[in-house]
Amino acid sequence: MSSKTLLIVHHTPSPHCQEMFEAVLAGATDPEIEGVDVVRRPALVVSPTDMLEADGYLLGTPANLGYMSGALKHYLVDYPSIRDRASQSDS
Repeated sequence: MSSKTLLIVHHTPSPHCQEMFEAVLAGATDPEIEGVDVVRRPALVVSPTDMLEADGYLLGTPANLGYMSGALKHYLVDYPSIRDRASQSDS
């Protein structure tokens, strides 16, 4: 069975967000979970290659006035255009 890739994209500007991110990471990398490679990237540095190579995503952000952080929104706004370009190059 081939390994799957979980991409954790996070924006952790506060100690509380960092603590939550570390707990998520500990769970995702638990030794009892087999066949999953965990890749973690801050929202402002995640690359198109990271996004396209992932099989699953986990997004972490603080809520700012009831909305996700600008850093995570930046990641999500670029994502559809990257998927579109990748699918066009496969044709």
